[in-house]
Amino acid sequence: MIGSGQKNTKGTNMMQTGKANPQYLTRLLKGGALLEDMRLLVRAWTDNASDEHKAKLIIENRLGKKTRIRSADVFRRVFAPRFLHGNPPQSWKIVRSLENREVAPEISTPLYYWITARSDKLMYDFITKELRARVGSLDLVVRTTETLDWIRRILARHNQEWSDSVAIRVAQGLLAALRDFGILEGTAIKRIAPSYLPTESFAYIAFALNQLGSSGIELQNHKDWGLFLLSQTVVERLFLDAHQMNFLRYDAAGTLVRIELNANTYEEMADVITS
Repeated sequence: MIGSGQKNTKGTNMMQTGKANPQYLTRLLKGGALLEDMRLLVRAWTDNASDEHKAKLIIENRLGKKTRIRSADVFRRVFAPRFLHGNPPQSWKIVRSLENREVAPEISTPLYYWITARSDKLMYDFITKELRARVGSLDLVVRTTETLDWIRRILARHNQEWSDSVAIRVAQGLLAALRDFGILEGTAIKRIAPSYLPTESFAYIAFALNQLGSSGIELQNHKDWGLFLLSQTVVERLFLDAHQMNFLRYDAAGTLVRIELNANTYEEMADVITS
């Protein structure tokens, strides 16, 4: 999808980018974090949700938007790509277990952020390849102009091109989303915020990564921890903290790492971190 208001078809993608399946999409034009909207839809979604159910959500204006068109837009262009067809697919179930227990926003927000970043390659790469490299530097200000330059460079490497207006709006949407997720702070001037990830959130994400196939040292060194701008030392300390809080079992001796999760399902893991 390249540009606002364009149809998401292969023909359009090929015409705009020269590639049938572009690496980077412009979804951030349609919504940044949208935390409250996503939480409402996660709570309302079900395993057997049908097109009729989707229509009902929109008709009832569950999202409280001024028009049904806007509600449909948020569902189709934001919720569905992240929580239904993202990476991992059907990720609404991951956070639904937390919503069912009404966990505090500071615990659930990192999960919504993790799911969003994994489902948007532009966001994922900007954080792990650009922001993370700047942690610890003297200049922590994140400027729209610099972000725009980075977007143009990364698009060029993948033979993609967006109009100036689209690229600017995506850059602004990206930074606004990262501020809402707590990765950045500030309004007019945005800076990299001090990295912080609650142990409960950390353990729950560790469980999710384990469910996706990572274990042992691979789990400890997983690249997704870079989304939270965490150093390797901090990741190891968080595993120790989670061990001490009985969220998981963690034993490390050099390159030998053993991690055991105290749950088999997301429902069980949600109980572990909230009990």
